[in-house]
Amino acid sequence: MSCAPIRTDDPPHPPGKTGKASGHPHAPPGGPSGPPSRRFGRIDAADLSASVSVFLIALPLSLGIALATGAPLQAGLVAAAVGGIVAGRLGGSPLQVSGPAAGLTLVTAELIQHYGWRATCAVTVAAGFCQLGLAALRVARSALAVSPAIVHGMLAGIGVTIALAQIHIVLGGSPQSSAVANVLALPRQLAALDPAALMVSVLTAGILLAWPRIPGRVGDALRVVPAALAAVVAATAAATVAGLRLERVDLPSWRSHALPELPEGPVLGLIAAVVTITLVTSVQSLLSAVAVDRLVSGRGGPAHRSDLDRELAGQGAANIVSGALGGLPVAGVAVRSNANVTAGAVSRHSTMLHGVWIAVAALLLVPVMDLIPLAALAALVAVIGVQMVNITHVRTVRRNREMLVYAVTVTAVVLTGVLEGVLIGIAVAVIVALHRLTRTRITAEECDGIHRVRVRGQLTFLAVPRLSRVLHQVPHGSACHVELDGSFMDHAAYEALQGWGATHSAHGGTVQFTGRAGTRISEPASETHGCCRPWTPWRNHHCQDTPQKPRSHRLATGLRSFQRDTAPLVRDELARLAREGQRPSQLFLTCADSRLVTSMITASGPGDLFTVRNVGNLVPLPGEESGDDSVAAAIEYAVDVLEVESITVCGHSGCGAMQAMLNGAAEDRATPLGRWLRHARPSLRRMRSKHHTWVRISGRLPADAVEQLCLTNVVQQLEHLRAHPPVARRLAEGRLQLHGMYFHVGEAQAYLLTSTDEHDIDEVFDRVSPGPPSALEKAGV
Repeated sequence: MSCAPIRTDDPPHPPGKTGKASGHPHAPPGGPSGPPSRRFGRIDAADLSASVSVFLIALPLSLGIALATGAPLQAGLVAAAVGGIVAGRLGGSPLQVSGPAAGLTLVTAELIQHYGWRATCAVTVAAGFCQLGLAALRVARSALAVSPAIVHGMLAGIGVTIALAQIHIVLGGSPQSSAVANVLALPRQLAALDPAALMVSVLTAGILLAWPRIPGRVGDALRVVPAALAAVVAATAAATVAGLRLERVDLPSWRSHALPELPEGPVLGLIAAVVTITLVTSVQSLLSAVAVDRLVSGRGGPAHRSDLDRELAGQGAANIVSGALGGLPVAGVAVRSNANVTAGAVSRHSTMLHGVWIAVAALLLVPVMDLIPLAALAALVAVIGVQMVNITHVRTVRRNREMLVYAVTVTAVVLTGVLEGVLIGIAVAVIVALHRLTRTRITAEECDGIHRVRVRGQLTFLAVPRLSRVLHQVPHGSACHVELDGSFMDHAAYEALQGWGATHSAHGGTVQFTGRAGTRISEPASETHGCCRPWTPWRNHHCQDTPQKPRSHRLATGLRSFQRDTAPLVRDELARLAREGQRPSQLFLTCADSRLVTSMITASGPGDLFTVRNVGNLVPLPGEESGDDSVAAAIEYAVDVLEVESITVCGHSGCGAMQAMLNGAAEDRATPLGRWLRHARPSLRRMRSKHHTWVRISGRLPADAVEQLCLTNVVQQLEHLRAHPPVARRLAEGRLQLHGMYFHVGEAQAYLLTSTDEHDIDEVFDRVSPGPPSALEKAGV
């Protein structure tokens, strides 16, 4: 069992602590990332096998995308090789695979029709420089602000356009200049279809769609070969054996390969072309990088966050090189990236090697590629185009009430082009947002003597006149409930509600504000100052413009705040717990440090955790308590009486107890603190021992000796836990789990020790991801 984090690049080392290379006696075996694995030089075996898998997928797709754009077929191979090597080496998402993307097919095809191929290469180079400029401005995260409905609509529109164009090649003809022209020419093409081309295309599409659905062990064995490669190979073999006369791939000599030239034409048109390539490649690459982060975290590794500005710079460099060498525009590709992660890639070596294999194939396998029928590549790209209209995306967009934006974007992209379609989609999205912002329904009714005012939608200053008119119709001295069903309220609306509420109460009436589920919304405390916020009491916050309150009043102030704001919300749940008793799922043992707010860190509530806190989060060994059995008693009660399912030992950064240990406080038996800290001596010995590897934190060495001892202490206290008879018995029965946790206070970041087997503690703390809940999170942490 290994709990080493999934490597996405070489992790940094503190100066002087570089593992075995520096001769450090405590360096863990196998290098900085955990236990040893098969390696070929500096390349991990997993990267080598993953690169081959991605190469087998990328080779036919690159040829098919080049065919769909009308560019020389070699341009697809150049873009795939450059995307793998340059973007793979320089990008900020190490496991993302870059190359020619189906989403760029329509844009590139339009540029080739207007300016020619060599001018399109120059536009690609200029777009690369624009991407470098955007990366220098650090605006990569801003690209993610585009509505998903627009992005999905853009991809779906491109997919429809690709499919309409490739259908003509599937039928043995040639595509027209636009999607509308392709639709109008389709009846004429059906009347003159080529049976041979149609047969090869149907065979390709059938294998491509059926390959992932082959059942049983046979299917598992066959799926070692990518579906795209299997479909193209089968179609090529069938056409060759049957002797069909078809147009086939014709890769010209590299000596006649076209290189870029300065484009000619209207300046505004060229600027629009550069902007289009820049925006489409950038947005697609950044969205794909975010998706890769989720895939990496989802396969059980630590959370990984790509450096999006570096990724944008890497894509820009790749586009400069690809355009200069006569290749297609380059972007991050989700399908190939997904295959890379699924194949087990652990670093950027996989992406770079796949580019190397593409380059080798482009130089040595030209006679083999010349056997591929164009109809097979067209069918491959057509299926990909249809799949870009993703049903899951449509359902998501519909669920979020963005169907109008999606439909308009798809239609506009198909009819006008990518840039124009996206701009139209953005305009519609803005109009829809403004419409929703101003569409507020305010109704009033009386039931059983209670006047109810319901507000549906966003409450802004535009709705204040209608809101005031309805509220002033409520009779003085009556009871009124105001139900707010919206996610936004601006200051003008807030002031109108509060002003009316104060006036109504002054005339003997009662006012209660509730949310959409009928839950009470507390009014702001009159004693709260304008600069305060609900979280300030535990931030040691003091208002600067008001006299300092005595510290003795803080507890009373906090209690009043609880009774006013929180108690109404938790009263029912606490009443249930009072009736049924506590049933916590786990024992949480942590330090008494005031900066550790366990309920905040673990997002837990009443009845979730049975918590024990002491100085240094220590677990004394049985028989060494010396009269203080409080920790052992808590463990026995939690395990035998409460029957918790897990125990978590949580340490933290900057622990004063560990600092005191390093300063020799455990040698002082004259004070209670010194006598207590002797239970941490095994942790100090473990850290200094040459028989134990150094504890690592998310692939790096600890920052200093204090952090090293804090981490080691968690591992050591887990061993102490196993020595307690109730814990040992429940572990043997398989009814208890032990977890180690470390909370970095300054980073507000939690780390989990994913292995707690006493014979196989890898001593690696992995970063907790903010993505989908893990098994431990579902259990309560």
